[in-house]
Amino acid sequence: MSRRDFEAAAEQAVVLLGPSRAKDLAGVFARGRSLEYALLLVQAPAVGDAIRALYEAVQSNHVPSAEAAAYLRGFVAGWSRRRDEAEVRTVWSGPATPGVPVRATARVLTEVVGGARSELLAMTYAARRYPPLISALREAVARGVDVHVVVETREGAAGLLGGPEPAAAFASVPGLRLWHWAPAAREHEHARQHAKLAVADRRILLVGSANLTESGVRRNLEAGVLVTGGTAPQRAAEHIRELQRRGILTPLP
Repeated sequence: MSRRDFEAAAEQAVVLLGPSRAKDLAGVFARGRSLEYALLLVQAPAVGDAIRALYEAVQSNHVPSAEAAAYLRGFVAGWSRRRDEAEVRTVWSGPATPGVPVRATARVLTEVVGGARSELLAMTYAARRYPPLISALREAVARGVDVHVVVETREGAAGLLGGPEPAAAFASVPGLRLWHWAPAAREHEHARQHAKLAVADRRILLVGSANLTESGVRRNLEAGVLVTGGTAPQRAAEHIRELQRRGILTPLP
């Protein structure tokens, strides 16, 4: 492995762990502790593979533990400053207007998916097979992105969703993990999984009114915002992961 592999592994670990736990991991390296100790101390099962990859990169590149710790702390400091600088732009589906430049939801969505390098989380109420999105999701899985999509179900919608199950839209993407809000876990019988968003690498967040359907991202009049940087993408991803960890969101077969 090249030194670039070590830097990429360190970046992925920091992004997935967040500043606080990444600093804890730096402390583990500074004390020369083992991988097993790091996994136990950091207590982040969802990013265990990233921590293992970092240890492998450190060993294969012969990076001293003290140097690895310093690199992690420096990356945390730089990434935290960059993360605090947020850019917010509006995106739209449907008709355009002359003289008013807007970004199209369909294009932005595929860009978000296409730009993901380690983690992609998405949520939608309705879903229908949209070939450009399916292609982008397949490519993301193929390059090793951990892809999770939360959908509503016909049972959960209690008759308000027609046609096939929303999950069926993603059946042709092997490796994609599907989740839903189990009706039994809902406090109110009329509650719905109505969130519509995509968050890539905890750095880019697309949130709006559009479902993951061709109508939603192209034909309907829909509005949303694209947030790059800042704390919103990180917090959105953390919230989804916590809902999964607590069993509020459960896997679909």
